[in-house]
Amino acid sequence: MAIVVAWCLFALGVAHIAFGVIKYRTPLLEAVSAGFIGQFQVPEIRRTAFWFVLLGPLLMFAGHAAVHAVSVGDLALLRLIGFYATATSLVGVVAFPKSPFWAALLVAPLLLVAGYGVL
Repeated sequence: MAIVVAWCLFALGVAHIAFGVIKYRTPLLEAVSAGFIGQFQVPEIRRTAFWFVLLGPLLMFAGHAAVHAVSVGDLALLRLIGFYATATSLVGVVAFPKSPFWAALLVAPLLLVAGYGVL
């Protein structure tokens, strides 16, 4: 079960990138056509698009680290990933109640629990 939860974190990263590219298609394409370098400072929508999409690979990395932790039985690493993911998700839900942070808040505590060997 823990491996499934770890892969769910990875999948959240993939979904974050896909959703971001679709949602922010126009500002991303405008930044690329303007030369990409230095094109994400203004307008604000470009900066938002950049950071939204860039969070995806970080979630994927955390998911890969969690998969690795489960595979080698490193419960301390899995707890650490679960702790940071849970804390980040809680802050995200409080700051943006109507956001997809709820999806991470479903996955993250399961990683934390798995890190204690319960799952």
